[in-house]
Amino acid sequence: MIQALLLSALVAGALSCGLPTYLPQLPRVVGGQDAVPNSWPWQVSLQYSSSGEWRHTCGGSLVANNWVLTAAHCISSSRTYRVVLGRHSLSTEEAGSVTIMVSKLVVHEDWNSSQLSKGNDIALLKLASPVSLNDKVQLACLPPAGSILPNNYACYVTGWGRLQTNGALPDILQQGRLLVVDYATCSSSGWWGSTVKTNMVCAGGDGVISSCNGDSGGPLNCRAANGQWEVHGVVSFGSSLGCNYYHKPSVFTRVSNYIDWINSVIANN
Repeated sequence: MIQALLLSALVAGALSCGLPTYLPQLPRVVGGQDAVPNSWPWQVSLQYSSSGEWRHTCGGSLVANNWVLTAAHCISSSRTYRVVLGRHSLSTEEAGSVTIMVSKLVVHEDWNSSQLSKGNDIALLKLASPVSLNDKVQLACLPPAGSILPNNYACYVTGWGRLQTNGALPDILQQGRLLVVDYATCSSSGWWGSTVKTNMVCAGGDGVISSCNGDSGGPLNCRAANGQWEVHGVVSFGSSLGCNYYHKPSVFTRVSNYIDWINSVIANN
């Protein structure tokens, strides 16, 4: 009986992430669109204080009740940050949404802002207080360490980034379906070449849908065989030629390469 109880507790723990209460709409048609409200409940808006106002700068994913995963290039030690969780419209004070100050910034020790193509574009933000989970605020699942998605695996990028190159910033959370481009293809000439490393994930490159400015740090959400969503990527960079340039897919930090680092940071801070 005790063994059965322990097993059920472990299963409950394993299923406590990556399963939104409000299911996302997953059309097969490629195209960015408004997300179903609160269907990506680990999505965070990272905001900084400027002239008495809070401004959205990047996305992020809630990976523990007091830790947010984002991109290193989103972080400046001179800024004051907060995160907004459980939000659909950034301009609306929505019931169930939560705003919490960031108390600690932990940027990967091998991140170098002048060498973006080396990777390690990953950071963790410790929240000033743990967040209470509810139907609108839930934890992201992380993939197994070392896991690699196959070519053409369908995932979804989410965020409040620009709707197109130099375009407007949306008020409503957006989602876009992106197909994974395997490393052999993405690192070939005519694609990203040697700019892309094995600690990254490429997705998109169809010339239509991509991440864009303001999506940085946000998740690449990919559904596992058991139905749970896992954050396989952190939005890192795209082409200077445009957000949705053909054969220049969005490039993400590959989260499965950093599971030990993530666990270590959370355990030691």
